[in-house]
Amino acid sequence: MKTEGRNAVLELLKTDKTIDKILLEKGAQGTLGKIFAEARKRDIRVQFVDRAVLDRESAEKRHQGVIAYTTDFAYTDLYDLGGGEDSLIVLCDGIEDVHNLGSILRVAECAGADGVVIPKAKGATVTEAVIRISAGAAEHIPVAKVSSINSAIDALKERGYWVYGLEAGGESIYDNKLTGRIALVVGGEDSGVRRLTQEKCDKILSIPLFGKVNSLNASVALGIAVYEVVRARIQK
Repeated sequence: MKTEGRNAVLELLKTDKTIDKILLEKGAQGTLGKIFAEARKRDIRVQFVDRAVLDRESAEKRHQGVIAYTTDFAYTDLYDLGGGEDSLIVLCDGIEDVHNLGSILRVAECAGADGVVIPKAKGATVTEAVIRISAGAAEHIPVAKVSSINSAIDALKERGYWVYGLEAGGESIYDNKLTGRIALVVGGEDSGVRRLTQEKCDKILSIPLFGKVNSLNASVALGIAVYEVVRARIQK
């Protein structure tokens, strides 16, 4: 797997993952020089190459002068996520856009979530692009890949989680105190949280909208929701 971009590679170097090699643009300075120094500390093989080589290896031509090569992304088992008194888990129901998934991972990690759950089918997976878009957050937050989001909800309920779907038409998120073990379900870009998945949730929560546009981007909606959880815990 390739990790591209300066911030993403710097975050990767903070983990204990095995990095096979790093390609750096010749004449590395600034952040690229810092990456080289960190790689030297870990005895990671570094190759200095022309920008044309990086362009050829890059999936989206947004490498910023550095590409790191690792083994495939290591997913976590659902039952290894969370479990603490104030655990927070995010479930993605049909998030297909890699930009949204990358942003969701970043938001969840910044808010201190214990993990993110994605489906094996009908959804984006953790790719090089997702890692880059997450600004390296994907290297720090556990991600579980499950065969069924609905089954994952059932499993979390058995472990004492309250499961809230983020969808229009529900109770205002500001009228609920989100403490204890919380699981938030965020839906796909077009379809939102599926009907059967909504029925699995303990409650549907909505974010009040006052403009002329009637919906929020999935990662933006999640950002508002997870920080409501953070606020409730701070005030607890």
